[in-house]
Order: sequence, then structure tokens, then C-alpha cells
Amino acid sequence: MRIGELAGATGTTARALRHYEQAGLISSERASNGYRIYDEQAVVRVRNIRYLLSAGLTLDDVRAFLPCLDGDVAAAAPSDKGLRVALERLAVIDERIAAQTEARDRLAAALRERIGGRIRTVA
Repeated sequence: MRIGELAGATGTTARALRHYEQAGLISSERASNGYRIYDEQAVVRVRNIRYLLSAGLTLDDVRAFLPCLDGDVAAAAPSDKGLRVALERLAVIDERIAAQTEARDRLAAALRERIGGRIRTVA
């Protein structure tokens, strides 16, 4: 299948697919006209990549899951390496949330000092 067909089948863009290919997560053959041609298994692989990315992993993180990208990633037992990568990413996300929460709280406090009860904080 060509890149547009793969993009349509997986709900992504041709640009994202080229990015995944450049990152070494998917591969294609080239037709005589230079078009990328993907096999049917690429649909499963791209859906798994998108699943992992939507869970908060990065493309670099997804590389740890290369051996299982052609199966059911969501149902498969994670490898030790996969668990380690996921736990590390979770820690990074938690740190970012904590930093953003702290920044929000500082800003809300500063605004309360300046304008009193005229603002409502969002929890």
C-alpha cells in the first residue's frame, strides 16, 4: 500500500509516517516511480506506535518496544526494558505536572496579592 493509504488506514499523516520511517520504526520498499510501498503489517505497527505515543511515550521510548510492535502491544506482557522505559517516562511526566502545578500556584498567589478576590483559581 502507498503512504496515503497507510495514513488513512491508521488515522495519521504521511508526514508522521515518514518521521516514523526516519526514526527506524517502520520501513518501506520503493516502487519504480519512487513511491513508498508498505506491506499490510505496517498498519498494525503504526497503530501500535500511535498507541504508545498517545500513552505519553516518545519516539525514542517506542524503540524499546520494537520487538513487539507487530503484535498486540496493549495486551502483551511488557518486557523488563519496556517497563523500565515506561516507568522512566511516567516519572518525567509526573515531574512536569508537579512543576506546572507549582508555577500555576505561584501565579495564582501573585494575582491574588495584586487583585485580591477578583480572580477564581481553577483546580
